[in-house]
Amino acid sequence: MLFRDSPKQADFRSEIREFLDAELPRDAWNMRSDREEMNEEEEAFAARFRGLLAERGWLTLGWPKEFGGGGADFVTQTIYMEEMSSRGAPGAYDQGVWLAGPALMNEGTQEQQERWLPGLRSGTSRWCQLFSEPGAGSDLASLQTSAIRDGDDYILNGQKIWTSWAAGAKWGILLARTDPDAPKHRGISYLILDITTPGVSVRPLVNMLGAAHFNEVFLDNVRVPVDNLVGDENRGWYVAAATLDQERSSINRIVMTRSTLEAVVDYVRERDGGRSSNPIRHELAARWIDFELGRWLCYRVAQMQSEGLNPNYEASISKVFGTELQRKMGQTGVRVLGMKGQLEPESPYVPLHGRVERWALAGPSYTVAGGTSEVNRNIIATRGLGLPRS
Repeated sequence: MLFRDSPKQADFRSEIREFLDAELPRDAWNMRSDREEMNEEEEAFAARFRGLLAERGWLTLGWPKEFGGGGADFVTQTIYMEEMSSRGAPGAYDQGVWLAGPALMNEGTQEQQERWLPGLRSGTSRWCQLFSEPGAGSDLASLQTSAIRDGDDYILNGQKIWTSWAAGAKWGILLARTDPDAPKHRGISYLILDITTPGVSVRPLVNMLGAAHFNEVFLDNVRVPVDNLVGDENRGWYVAAATLDQERSSINRIVMTRSTLEAVVDYVRERDGGRSSNPIRHELAARWIDFELGRWLCYRVAQMQSEGLNPNYEASISKVFGTELQRKMGQTGVRVLGMKGQLEPESPYVPLHGRVERWALAGPSYTVAGGTSEVNRNIIATRGLGLPRS
């Protein structure tokens, strides 16, 4: 792995930065936490911005060219995500593009691809992921949502939880149990759900930030056409596993931390006139070292993927390191800024628009969402270090 961009990669990075300078007001978005909702004006801007990304082919940069994508390798995709995340660009990471799209391209029928891929490429269709349940998060294969075949439909009953942005989504990728008697990994099917179908109820889960980023979704005798089955019946677990491989490098977690760290450093320099105490200097230096380590862990995963390797425990290392860094950044910000670091954005005395307080409150959730640190550490122990299972 090279610790620098190739000339072609450097040119692409410069192109992205020039685009962001022209189209995205600096610091207009990366002051927000990703656990917050957008207001009406922000939603409209995000939709326009996704359209600009789609026009440039960046929204589907990593899709194969035969499906209208850019055919970029994983390192190039990571460069794109790093630069977009450094400015908090809205819509750069889209669950439909990164999760539903690859599943449809790999396992979908031609009719399914023609139906759903155009909206994903253009950025006009909004998607969510309906995998986790109240009793099936870390052990996802324990899910109990049922899908019973009835003629040309499946009838769905159950509950999903921690569904990001479900309230604004039109479509969802969903796992349901189609064979209750099969071993738990082998009786699951992968379906596409129209969120507006009768019987679907979306309820917000308000977090400590006062926002409803997460939702719970209830399914009460919901009819889903059999034509919405992606892949073979009862083989949905394997479609889902391939889907989740798409979000492995976690570079956005690391870069979001850098932008917050840079904002805190600039604030402290102005506040202290460059004469900060050693404890403050040491803490900020430790976070910067963490950032550099985390960044290269992400590129290690991307490089392995570009070479056709399977970064299993390496991806878990990157995920754990990145989310623990996000949590630590919130704690560092509050310690360095002092009492003002605990003020909410509405306060007239708050520094950095309340960004540090937002990070401190959201931090613990990062180590749970997308796979808990505990589960990922088990993967590192067993698959990386070869330790025995207890």
